[in-house]
Amino acid sequence: MRLFVLTARRVPDVPSPLLVEVSERLRALGHEVEHGTPEQMLVDAAGVTPGHDLYLLKSHTELALSVTAALAAQGARVLNPYDACAAAQDKLLANRRLHAAGVPVPRTFVTADYDRVAECLDGTPKIVKPLRGHRGEGVEVVHTDADLVGRPEPAGPLVVQELIDGPGEDLKVYVVGDRVWAVRKPFSPTSFSVSGRPVPVTREVEDIALRAAAATGLGLFGLDIIEGADGPVVVDTNYFPGYKGCLGVAGPMAAYVHAYATGAVDLVLPPMPHAAHPAVVGRERVSVG
Repeated sequence: MRLFVLTARRVPDVPSPLLVEVSERLRALGHEVEHGTPEQMLVDAAGVTPGHDLYLLKSHTELALSVTAALAAQGARVLNPYDACAAAQDKLLANRRLHAAGVPVPRTFVTADYDRVAECLDGTPKIVKPLRGHRGEGVEVVHTDADLVGRPEPAGPLVVQELIDGPGEDLKVYVVGDRVWAVRKPFSPTSFSVSGRPVPVTREVEDIALRAAAATGLGLFGLDIIEGADGPVVVDTNYFPGYKGCLGVAGPMAAYVHAYATGAVDLVLPPMPHAAHPAVVGRERVSVG
């Protein structure tokens, strides 16, 4: 079967060792595998037509998502499916889906107004980040109203999230089908490029990961978890992450991609239940929808 991997630009500009190994294993299974980065192509919108049996979406850029959307609209098979990737990129929707599935997530608000951010502080610091951010871009801790004084209006919608006190390291959880890996590493603006320290996966964390898989319709994904006083809390979801620091992931990933390509496994984004309580907007409780 013909497979095409939509990749992102890497810094430094070298191929992902994981993707190289997975591609070699897939070729050994009889597949043709090509790679391409949409930002380095000249894409003719009228000519975007499926020409491969499966597309692997390994990029979070707007252009990669747009190209994938056009392919999926014409019936192309995508791993992870386009609608699941788009939902994961939207932090409000991702949080809502996980919450509905019983996955522990922090209290989360969205706004595009710093006055509304100030209303959320209630004497405790909050995490503020872009609604569609990636790789830790734009993440900050806001402590008081004074941190917001004099700022121009935000460039786009913001997520305001309860700050979970943890041990000083993130637990990065990575999933391939029903297999789960975990690493620990400190958060920083460049931590996405650093391998973590492999750690055992507890039963509680495995349960959270598999609940998240069912809720998000993703087969290749990662969770950022803070291990708080009340247990693990999922603070972010990423489709097809880098799996840095995971040991022995290439074989299971190639087998999963092969199974998906041949139709032995499939992924479906499930419907989301209605909220059990009204949403909070400003200081008023109202029903949304």
